[in-house]
Amino acid sequence: MKKLLLLFLAIPSIFLYSQNNTLNLAADIWPPFSNVEGEKGFALELVKEALERGGIEMGLTVTGFDPVMEGIISGTYQGSPTLWKTIDRENYLLYSEPYLENRLILVGRKGSDVSAKSLSELKNKRIAIISGYAYGASVYTNLDVLLIPGKSDQENLEKLLTFKADYMLVDELLISYLLTYQLNDISKFLEIGKEAFLVQPLHLAILKNIPDAQKIIADFNNNIQSMMIDGTYNKILELNWIQSDIDGDGVLELVLDGDHAGKNAPVTYYKLMTETTMTENTQRYYINGQVYEGWQGVPAKYKTDIMKAAQMNTNSSSGLKLKF
Repeated sequence: MKKLLLLFLAIPSIFLYSQNNTLNLAADIWPPFSNVEGEKGFALELVKEALERGGIEMGLTVTGFDPVMEGIISGTYQGSPTLWKTIDRENYLLYSEPYLENRLILVGRKGSDVSAKSLSELKNKRIAIISGYAYGASVYTNLDVLLIPGKSDQENLEKLLTFKADYMLVDELLISYLLTYQLNDISKFLEIGKEAFLVQPLHLAILKNIPDAQKIIADFNNNIQSMMIDGTYNKILELNWIQSDIDGDGVLELVLDGDHAGKNAPVTYYKLMTETTMTENTQRYYINGQVYEGWQGVPAKYKTDIMKAAQMNTNSSSGLKLKF
């Protein structure tokens, strides 16, 4: 009966898609992945680009998470660009391959011990979090720590640096961004954890019964792979180096955006996926369509100052720059 009801309620969204080739999707406010119009949402930009390459326009409503799921079930929305996969949702949603991961990292003041691998190791500590962020049940149900909600990472950073919080939880994507553009500030003021407290892959998910759902997802997966190869991922994430398997051989490469590889081999880069069985190789570089084995194999013409390119990006950046 529930399945029949779901099918009936989804009919309006099926009709909408068939009329204008637009997917009517919904997402919650979840920086840096999704946000209101005018604010940076890395995941939304990636999904929008991948769908457009397949001839699909992305209609987007940004609202609370509960209305997102209620709207999908009722047929008001046809899916979401930023969903975790669950068994229940797989009954009515078709999922893409993961295209990003939500990874939470522990950050403390300079000199702090950030080796903890779970909140249970931080008994009686004050942890700054962002109000409404999808941290998962393990964070909200932990009674051994004091959660201090804030409106933004900037607000939480200020609490950390003024000793109003002992630690803050930050997504690793933001950390990678800061290590690229604000390395001096990070090195001076903060300690960054090495282990992610939470890892959740992000997917595009659409209702199974909309027309051509299988093709939409297959095209999306192919376009995502192409975007990893052609530099689109780097540009949208505003990062010089990302790590991905660009040639499908099961070995991860470091992929450069543009021509500025830096004078020395990169020591910081953003892994698109950590939950993978692929072989990691940090000595394999993909630059302008060519794979180079070992830093010594990278042509000298690419070994130019990476900070010049970073400064250019900062001038038109996403607004993720934090004030210390």
